[in-house]
Amino acid sequence: MTSKFPTDFLWGASISAHQTEGAYLADGKGLSVQDTRPRDNNEIADFTVAVDHYHRYKEDIALLAELGIKIFRFSIAWSRIFPEGRGRVNQKGLDHYSAVIDELLKQGIQPFITLNHFDLPQALEDEGGWTKRSTVEAFETYAKTLFKAYGDRVTHWLTINEPNIMLLVDRKILGKTIPLTEKYQQFHHLMIAEKLAFKHCHELIPNGKIGPVPNISLVYAATSKPEDNQAALYFNSVRNWAYLDFACFGRYNTVFQDYLNKNGVKITVLPEDQALMTSAFPDFVAMNFYTTVTVEQPTMDGDMTNGISDQQSEDIMERGFYKGFTNPYLKKNAFNWTIDPLGLKTTLQTLYDRYHLPIIITENGLGAEDHLEDGAVHDPYRIDYLQQHIQQCLAAIESGVELIGYSPWSAIDLISVHEGIKKRYGFIYVDRNDADEKEQKRVKKDSFYWYQKLIEKGHWEG
Repeated sequence: MTSKFPTDFLWGASISAHQTEGAYLADGKGLSVQDTRPRDNNEIADFTVAVDHYHRYKEDIALLAELGIKIFRFSIAWSRIFPEGRGRVNQKGLDHYSAVIDELLKQGIQPFITLNHFDLPQALEDEGGWTKRSTVEAFETYAKTLFKAYGDRVTHWLTINEPNIMLLVDRKILGKTIPLTEKYQQFHHLMIAEKLAFKHCHELIPNGKIGPVPNISLVYAATSKPEDNQAALYFNSVRNWAYLDFACFGRYNTVFQDYLNKNGVKITVLPEDQALMTSAFPDFVAMNFYTTVTVEQPTMDGDMTNGISDQQSEDIMERGFYKGFTNPYLKKNAFNWTIDPLGLKTTLQTLYDRYHLPIIITENGLGAEDHLEDGAVHDPYRIDYLQQHIQQCLAAIESGVELIGYSPWSAIDLISVHEGIKKRYGFIYVDRNDADEKEQKRVKKDSFYWYQKLIEKGHWEG
């Protein structure tokens, strides 16, 4: 059979600033929380050099042009623009990203820019970070600065990468544990910051389009027991819908409100927030997807780790609400993540049915331990993973979902937040390891050529 995507489908690839750029103090950049974060494992690569994309962006963009992508999703490092998070603007930082944008456009690639990807300036974190309303104000100034600087060339923007994951697995992403009440005050501030980005993008950029970028994974109930379905209802709300209901509807949904009430969490909402919540809305939803989640209702005295044997479930446990459960019907990859291609279609259908906005996938991919052998990298496992998920993207389109693009993770190998360079995602191999930066030579993997052919043809036969 032949499966063909729309001719205007946005094929892309994605990275983040802190995981690729390196040059962590170059040209006036300030420190971010990713530069200073505590690490459980000091043997893995950090972000000081990463894969040196800051200095090699022209080489990397030329490879991406050869790959044939139409869009490039990347983030801007807030502390390159405002080294202290606010106040003084670093012109060298502004100039760098202006040059990156110009290079992309010269190569026929449309920039999709993420405003913030897990790398809050450390100066703001020292003041209390997202717990403080002043961080929202600093973000508003930062976003407006970018819209004014680049809005003449960049029409598509993403807000704050995976705020749900940043809060739910705070230890892995930020290297610290955030108390529950503080966590959901941060939730409100992150969502208000996002609303301000929607507002100013539409005001400052003619034809500007902007969307949220959460990690969305549909939550399954472990069994048909009513209690397990309650667990799935609550975790779907806490993990997924709370963030998008705020963005797309301007409200706290009732299940999420009940969760907060049962936990005794009271959020400070300013008088002006309500008008902003119900007036600034996104143009599309960007969605990161790796796998689905399965939960059960925990017993009051049961072992909260019982039934968990995959990495994606180990952080999901809250007495009285839900706990992770490894889905026995799904295979797992080498890094102990479950793989659920059909779950991607179901997640897309559920999300589109709920919000009815265009969707673009901005992360989806397979982390694996690739090896360079005789100048080549053979990664059939990644090709298999991507093909299975892209097939389900097409099935979702055929079922009525307005899926406008697919920008997998990642364009090039990068530094995993808690697993270093050993866990690779890229179409392009970077020759370095955790202990030795080497020359960081770029090598096209087999998956590069496979994806190149798919983009060129818009379909595969099989």
